[in-house]
Amino acid sequence: MAPEKESNGLDNYAFALEGHFCDLQDTKLEEEVDTSVDHERSKLAYCVTDVPPWYLCVLLGIQHCLTAFGGIIAIPLILSQGLCLQHDGLTQSYLISTIFFVSGICTLLQVTFGIRLPILQGGTFTLLAPSMAMLSMPEWTCPSWTQNATLVNTSSSEFIEVWQSRMRALQGSIMVGSLFQVVVGFSGLIGIFMRFIGPLTIAPTISLIGLSLFDSAGTSAGNHWGISAFKDKKLHSCRVYVFQILPVLLGIALSWLLCYILTTFNALPSDPGRYGYLARTDIKGDVVGKAPWILFPYPGQWGPPTVSLAGVVGILAGVISSMIESVGDYHACARLSGAPPPPKHAINRGIGIEGLGSLLAGAWGTGNGTTSYSENVGALGITKVGSRTVIVAGGVFMIVMGVFGKVGAIFSTIPSPVIGGMFMVMFGVISAAGISTLQYADLNSSRNIFVFGFSMFSGLVIPNWIVKNPAVISTGVAAVDQLLQVLFTTSMFVGGFFGFLLDNTVPGTKQERGILAWNKAHEDSASNTLESGEVYDLPFGLSSYFSSCSWIRYVPFCPPCVPKHPEGCESKAVTQEPTQMLAPSEPPHIIIGVAH
Repeated sequence: MAPEKESNGLDNYAFALEGHFCDLQDTKLEEEVDTSVDHERSKLAYCVTDVPPWYLCVLLGIQHCLTAFGGIIAIPLILSQGLCLQHDGLTQSYLISTIFFVSGICTLLQVTFGIRLPILQGGTFTLLAPSMAMLSMPEWTCPSWTQNATLVNTSSSEFIEVWQSRMRALQGSIMVGSLFQVVVGFSGLIGIFMRFIGPLTIAPTISLIGLSLFDSAGTSAGNHWGISAFKDKKLHSCRVYVFQILPVLLGIALSWLLCYILTTFNALPSDPGRYGYLARTDIKGDVVGKAPWILFPYPGQWGPPTVSLAGVVGILAGVISSMIESVGDYHACARLSGAPPPPKHAINRGIGIEGLGSLLAGAWGTGNGTTSYSENVGALGITKVGSRTVIVAGGVFMIVMGVFGKVGAIFSTIPSPVIGGMFMVMFGVISAAGISTLQYADLNSSRNIFVFGFSMFSGLVIPNWIVKNPAVISTGVAAVDQLLQVLFTTSMFVGGFFGFLLDNTVPGTKQERGILAWNKAHEDSASNTLESGEVYDLPFGLSSYFSSCSWIRYVPFCPPCVPKHPEGCESKAVTQEPTQMLAPSEPPHIIIGVAH
């Protein structure tokens, strides 16, 4: 066994090798991986198992929270429209605090017991589209009086029941749907799913997540187009790391500051009926003053969840998309943090823990689930710090943010046009990210052009037609009608369904479809080496314990034992002394003012 070291108390076993992976030179890996990636790894200041000084962990952990900030707060702000909460800033602040709190818990679970890579967890847009489709059904349409700020009494029992009944329906659907992800992950079925899913299925599914939310973005941004467009001007032209890592946060801050200045000097209209009124920063009253200093979110805080078949099936479409995204994030995170490619048992465990995280998010009442954040994976390559201890610090910081009620209250006062501008940037990036997966497929193939084009167009046309003709779905069974209504008004489901169906039925070679290139980019090339075990094995010495059990080979989410002698399996613990990490060629980039 490797000697235990003093660390943060979470995992003495896994943190035993400081700097080992920064200097890891595998000749086989060098032949298969691009040399530029190897060069990038060699420049890492801290690798996945390293423990930086505590102050650096705190600073970089906060930075990761700020990187995910835009995506996390966007979800409750969008859901507030479907939950009839547009004019209840105090409840919006509770939802923001809750999603921060749960995201922190899920991050700690993922880093400690899941994939064990430095990957942050937060709310997912893949569940947002089916959630909004569910809330747009006739029985969940918001009463007209909730849309009028002068008629809403946010403390009345009638209004509270209006939004809490919708939240409970979302909670139940998310909790049941997340059980599917738990089963798929811990049973190892994710590998079977991935065999039939290629770029031509992923591209329309992910792209339509962003495109289907254009109405929410347009409605918010249209309250003042000048404010909404302000965030995009010249924010990316400065060669300073803060503009690369925190573009969404900076855009929000600058636009928010502009709204505050214009409100202070009465440059914005004070008449609610005039254009630009919603850009004012004083229209939500004293939300910050009313919010409690300390707030402890807890499961079932909005009441017992309810379940509907339509909601569950719609959520399942989002869960499948989330799993596909996460598998790609795991491989990218491993490459950028100096870790070997994730083995199958670690991927299974990561997907299972994400499902468990979504189950917790549903129980706590965030109105959403959790997934891995690609933005934070990209930040690893910029900061040159791939330590998972930093992500642990980030998870703790998110929990702290969720406990302080004033923090969520401050975020809930962001003016509507600022939110709209943020949506335009984020949803546009999501749509483009989905299309980028087509790089693996042959775009000179008329077959692929047809599959992608038809999938995208059907994902826009069919939901639009169903929304305009809701009475056309009438089977005589109310539950079936609701199920079909949610499915066919969810763009990502319709587009992904046709992409999957056509890609697996229209004749085409695997090379033409992009399957071979996709699998090569995400292949599981990690053998059960000592180095892989140090990263992906279970914490607290659990892997050493399980390795002596003959039945462990049948458990898909546990690391298989590696035979060393005919009589059985030896522990995969490292017996050699830790390799000293070379001095980094450049310091880690922390918050601001670091030259490129």
